[in-house]
Amino acid sequence: MNSSRRKTFVLDTNVLLHDPQALFCFEDNDVIIPITVIEEIDGFKKNQSETGRNARQISRLLDGLRKANSLVEGVPLEKGGTLKVELFTEESARRLPPELRADRGDNRILAVALQQAEQDDKQVIFVTKDTNLRIKADAVGLTAEDYETDKVSIDDLYSGKSELLVDKETVDLFYQEGQIDLEGEFYPNQCLTLVDECNPSHTALGRYQSPLGRIVSLVRPQKEGLWGIHPRNREQQFALDMLLNDDIQLVTLVGMAGTGKTLIALAAGLHLTADENSYTRLLVSRPVFPLGRDLGFLPGDVEEKLAPWMQPIFDNVELLLGAVDERGKRKRGYRELVDMGILELEALTYIRGRSIPNQFLIVDEAQNLTPHEIKTIVTRAGEGTKVVLTGDPYQIDNPYVDSSSNGLTYVVEKFKEQEIAGHITLTKGERSCLAELAANLL
Repeated sequence: MNSSRRKTFVLDTNVLLHDPQALFCFEDNDVIIPITVIEEIDGFKKNQSETGRNARQISRLLDGLRKANSLVEGVPLEKGGTLKVELFTEESARRLPPELRADRGDNRILAVALQQAEQDDKQVIFVTKDTNLRIKADAVGLTAEDYETDKVSIDDLYSGKSELLVDKETVDLFYQEGQIDLEGEFYPNQCLTLVDECNPSHTALGRYQSPLGRIVSLVRPQKEGLWGIHPRNREQQFALDMLLNDDIQLVTLVGMAGTGKTLIALAAGLHLTADENSYTRLLVSRPVFPLGRDLGFLPGDVEEKLAPWMQPIFDNVELLLGAVDERGKRKRGYRELVDMGILELEALTYIRGRSIPNQFLIVDEAQNLTPHEIKTIVTRAGEGTKVVLTGDPYQIDNPYVDSSSNGLTYVVEKFKEQEIAGHITLTKGERSCLAELAANLL
């Protein structure tokens, strides 16, 4: 690249804590880290959270790079750019307007970026995930951007489904044969609705099998359903088909509250684990983020501490068990399933470092996870394990991700072309009329 077209990117602390590999994501442009960022990262390194792990990783990366050359003079990066650490000086402080106090970390980082913009003949861009800091940067004349390397536009998110207009004979043939070859470009395991162009109510549901290059009919659950649960709409039928297919090892279910994501995943997991013995255990986990003000430390052992966060899972399991009890087939509570080793509930904190073979793993509320945390979870999957991620990108409690940068939407886009993965976005609420109205209106 012509040096006149190169840019200089000044990185904020939150960018590196979000993605330690951000240092290497700016192609052959120059990257600058203000010394205040190093100080702030040092304050996180003892945390046992994902943020703490990222802080330690950044420190190790910078320590490795400094061995090649002085970070103050500039270290060459693989793609052609350089990495430098810039000090905050009195000269930097003078560039701040009176309203911005120089004793605050954010303002000191901003001052270094301002000084760089005045001294550098290249375009200088300040990169931060802090919305207010981007506003302040803009106010003092800096070009500011969000870190978007791992962002997926929620409006353009792959839905996993599509409709095809065909003639009546094609729909009839599909019902007779259970499969059909149709021209078109489809993603692996994309869910398709064949619609009679002359009679829109005459439809057929199928899923594209990329190895065969054909559309196959969905798996139909038994008349009694899965633990008393029957799919209530087209999207739930698509979801159930992928959940029951052992060849699809990663299933992502996205939808607003009440669309049945968690309930269907649990029903399929219990069926395959307890009834079919396809998996040794149903393992359910979810990130721990409180809604509203945190209640603080909870008494008891790990199981007692985890109980409040897992209560939504307990509610869904009890609903499934209640449906089965009414038919007189079995009478079990979730506690009995846990004691029998069929069901295991675990905090995501303890997933790291594990190898999970031959299990049906459900991660609920996955929209609260970062892309790095999602990678950590999915890479735990051993031989024969199926991973199901469920969540609503519009209900995020994690302050460090949003609807575009969370791990759930990230994995949907990254895996949409893979034969072992399937996705469906559920839009129709089935919890109750009140719940659906609340989700749409409030």
